[in-house]
Amino acid sequence: MADTTKIVAFIKELAARIHNDELPSLSAELAYYLLLSLFPFLIFLITLIGFLPVQAPDLLELVESFAPDQAMSMIENNLDNIIGSHNGKLLSFGIIATMWSASNGINAIVRAFNRAYHVQENRPFLVARGMAVLLTFAMIFVIIVALLLPVFGHMVGFYLFSTFGLSETFLSLWAASRWIISGIILFIVFMGLYYFAPNKRLTLKNVVQGAAFATIGWTVVSFIFSYYVNNFGNYTATYGSLGGIIVLLIWLYLSGMIIVIGGEINAIFYERKKAIKA
Repeated sequence: MADTTKIVAFIKELAARIHNDELPSLSAELAYYLLLSLFPFLIFLITLIGFLPVQAPDLLELVESFAPDQAMSMIENNLDNIIGSHNGKLLSFGIIATMWSASNGINAIVRAFNRAYHVQENRPFLVARGMAVLLTFAMIFVIIVALLLPVFGHMVGFYLFSTFGLSETFLSLWAASRWIISGIILFIVFMGLYYFAPNKRLTLKNVVQGAAFATIGWTVVSFIFSYYVNNFGNYTATYGSLGGIIVLLIWLYLSGMIIVIGGEINAIFYERKKAIKA
C-alpha cells in the first residue's frame, strides 16, 4: 500500500512539473529543430556511408524500425537521389547543416533540463555550443557503430557457427541480439545527453532513471504510434501530400516529449536524494 502511495505521489509530482515547466511547448520547439536537422543528418550519414563498409539501406532500415510508414516513405523519397554518391561537398554541407540545426535542438533540450533542475544557464556561449557539437558528434558515432555492428556481428556469428559447429538456433539468437545492441546504444546516448546537457553537476547514477525511461518509452511510443498510423490513421487520405510531414512532426513531437520527461524524472530523483541527505 505504501509503495502504491509513493507511485501515485510521484506521478502527481511529474504531471505538475510537466505543466509548470511547459514541457508540451518545449517538446514542440524540439520537434521543429529535430525536423530541421533530420534531413541534413541523414544526408551526412548516407554520404559518409559511401566511404564505409556499410550499405545505405542499413541506415534507412534502422530508421524504419521506429518511424511510421508514411513518414518513412517521405524520408526515402527525399534521399533517393543521393544514396550511393561519394560527394565531398555534400558531406561538408551535411556536417555544417547538421551542426547548426542540432545545436539549436540541443539548446532547446538544455533549457528544458535547466527548468527541471531550477537552474539558470550561465555557461559561456562557446562552451554551450561546443557541448552541443560534441553531443552531435557522439550521436553520429554511436549510430555508425550501430550500423557497423550488425555487419561485422554477422561475420563473427557465422565464424563461431562454422568453427564450433553450433546450431542454427545460435545464429537466430545472434541475429536477434541486434535489438539488444540497439537498446544499449540508445541508453548510452540518453545517458550522455542527461549527464552533459543540464547546467548541473551530476553523476552517472543521477541520470540512470531518466535514460532508462527514455530508452524504453521512446521505443514503445514509436512502435505504438507507428502501428496506429499504419493501421488506423490514414493521414494521406485526409491531408494529401502533407500527410507524411504531419506524421513525421507528430512522431518527432512525441520523441521530444519522451526526452524532456526523462529529464524531469532525473530531476525528481535528484531532489529527493538531496532532501534525504539534508
